[in-house]
Amino acid sequence: MAGEPMAVVNYIPLIIFLIMGAIVPIAALAAIKVIAPNRPKRQKLSIYEGGLKPIRDAKIQYSVQYYLFAIVFVIFDVEVLFLYPWIYVYANKAMQQFMIFGFMNYAVFEMLLFIVVLLVGLIYAIKKEALRWV
Repeated sequence: MAGEPMAVVNYIPLIIFLIMGAIVPIAALAAIKVIAPNRPKRQKLSIYEGGLKPIRDAKIQYSVQYYLFAIVFVIFDVEVLFLYPWIYVYANKAMQQFMIFGFMNYAVFEMLLFIVVLLVGLIYAIKKEALRWV
C-alpha cells in the first residue's frame, strides 16, 4: 500500500479551504458595498486640514529618491529574514542529522549565491546614489 497514490478524499479539506478562502472576502466586500451608506457631500469630499479651509491641493510630489531608499531597505530587510532560518538550520547540529547527504554543501552554495546577488544589487544602488539621503 506504500506505493499507492494518495486518494482524492485526502484533498477535500484543502479544496474546501481554498473555496472558502475565495468566497469569504468577496462576500464581505459585497456586504459592505450593499450595507454601507453612501451619501457623498461636498464638505465630506473636501480635504481635511484640522478644521481650516484647505489652502491648496493635498497632493504633494515627493522625490523618487525616497522610494528608492525604501525599496533598498525592504530588499535588505527581506535578506535578513531569509538568513535567520538558514543560519539556524546550518548551525544546529541536531538539525543537520536530518539533512540529505550533500544538501549542506548545496545550501551553502545557494546562500552564497543569494548573498552575491544582493551585494551586486547593493553596489548598483551605491553607484546610482540611491542610498544618498537628500
